[in-house]
Amino acid sequence: MEDNKLFSEFPPVSTEKWEEVINKDLKGADYEKKLVWRTIEGFKVKPYYRAEDLEGLEYLDANPGEKPFTRGKHVADNVWEVRQDIHVQNPAEANRIAIDAVERGATSLGFCAKQITTIDDMATLLKGIYINAVSINFMCSKDYLSLLKLYVEYARREGYDPKELCGSTDFDMFRFALTHGKFHRGEEGDLQAAKELVEYAHEALPKFRVLTINGQLLHNAGSNIVQELGFSLAAANELVARLTDMGCKAHRVASRIQLSVGVGSTYFMEIAKIRAARLLWSKIVEQYKPECDCAYKLFINATTSRWNQSVYDPYVNMLRSTTEAMSSAVAGADSISVLPFDNAYKEADDFGYRIARNQQLLLKEESYLDKIVDPAAGSYYIENLTNEIARGAWEHFLKVEEAGGMCKALRAGMVQDEVEATAHQRDLDIATRKTTILGTNQYPNLLEKMGDKVGHEEKHCCCCCEQGDEVRMLKPYRGAEAFEQLRLQTEHAARRPKVFLLTYGNLTMRKARSGFATNFFGVAGYEIIDNPGFTTPEEGAKAALESGADVVVLCSSDDEYAELTKPVCDMLKGKVKSLVLAGFPKEMVETYKGYGIDEFIHVKTNVLDCLTNFQKQLL
Repeated sequence: MEDNKLFSEFPPVSTEKWEEVINKDLKGADYEKKLVWRTIEGFKVKPYYRAEDLEGLEYLDANPGEKPFTRGKHVADNVWEVRQDIHVQNPAEANRIAIDAVERGATSLGFCAKQITTIDDMATLLKGIYINAVSINFMCSKDYLSLLKLYVEYARREGYDPKELCGSTDFDMFRFALTHGKFHRGEEGDLQAAKELVEYAHEALPKFRVLTINGQLLHNAGSNIVQELGFSLAAANELVARLTDMGCKAHRVASRIQLSVGVGSTYFMEIAKIRAARLLWSKIVEQYKPECDCAYKLFINATTSRWNQSVYDPYVNMLRSTTEAMSSAVAGADSISVLPFDNAYKEADDFGYRIARNQQLLLKEESYLDKIVDPAAGSYYIENLTNEIARGAWEHFLKVEEAGGMCKALRAGMVQDEVEATAHQRDLDIATRKTTILGTNQYPNLLEKMGDKVGHEEKHCCCCCEQGDEVRMLKPYRGAEAFEQLRLQTEHAARRPKVFLLTYGNLTMRKARSGFATNFFGVAGYEIIDNPGFTTPEEGAKAALESGADVVVLCSSDDEYAELTKPVCDMLKGKVKSLVLAGFPKEMVETYKGYGIDEFIHVKTNVLDCLTNFQKQLL
């Protein structure tokens, strides 16, 4: 039988040939500007990748379940824990939510443990939950060692073998320092507490991960992907290094560490980040020559981004968190926690929890993402992203090492400086709408009212303690907050400002610019009065006066502004609060300012700054 290879009749096409065709189609346009994406992490993403781009990537020789575990720890499936974090301090209420969650598909529970101080509290919290079938994760405790002892006591009383129970504690001395300005018990005291947890877990709870590195704090403070990963791994390495110096075995420390990452909406980048995390962790642990391969198998908990969430158009949050959960699953995260879609403005309720769970269950039960090991494998694009992110994260890891370790880097403010610089760039991109937050800084629902729905923002759960100045703090926030504050101010104002769109001339241009102006002022919640178009400048100016508008926006073509602007300004100057021109006819800007135009709005405008100034004038 003749063996014909598929497409063998087609000759191979070299990269040079592809580039030649691409440059021809660009017709002289700049290749880099048109087709190459420069990420906020600082590296370039090409428009296409080929097999030759995989040359030199050594980790590709390893299979799933083999070091360096870039391709995951599983060899037969891609099962992950469906985790639900319950930020409720009342043990009885937390138990009610937890039982409902388990009955509806959750396989991992996170509890705020502030109020768990007695065995009766623990019994109330865990009543009716089969803790041998569900992973139990404790957060926000002041004393995790005492908490674990209560948990072991409860388990034995109920007939469970603690050595078979799975879960974690959220002990993270670095996150505490960044959110409170000091180490909880002092640096040495926190390290001693970590050592005691590791030793206790080794004896009593060998399947528990008692140390957590919360990269999601950096993510939610505005960091980029390589910063989050590099600094998180530096923190984890410091724990291994310092605790082995204190007498712990390296494999016992490393296997007790859980990496908790925030997952944003850059879909393929987030897949690559989690894969790169396992790759780099293997390289780090290798240096300690651990006695057990369990040290290499980093447990990764992925939590959907809080930074991405918005108050306005909140159902879009479901779309964001679905792609984030999907990234986590495809990358092989060990557990995934999806934040409720309305988490940004209210306490989570049964509906929010249910939707969050079901997003994961759909990925499992209908998309079968738990059946395929490393579905991203072999993608030229994702493999290159994995390598680039690993390279960038490693550079940040080395910076911390050169600074003397994570504790010293935090005290020096090095980590904070880098994260805050990135956060500032992110904020600028949102303010200028280079980055779109759907429903917030672009394409707002003009009829939506959220002022009466905003109760409070859910805070990160942590133990109460006075703040210090030993370490400069990082503030988690959401990228949408600044725009939301503008719109909430408008909603709470005594009178909602009116914006009149004076459309004139060329149909295509006036519609395009009226649409732009509607979008522009709509994000601040102003009332927009659109028009089909006026036949004369005077007709438009008269209608604007009759409308009682505060702001009049001229919407026409650059050529027709020459005949529109002066008559309109002559009739309206001093009679409305602001005259605005949609566009930026560079040669005529000063002339139009002389006529009475106060502001020009265009694609390069800093929308946030501009609208903040309008708020001061109009409210």
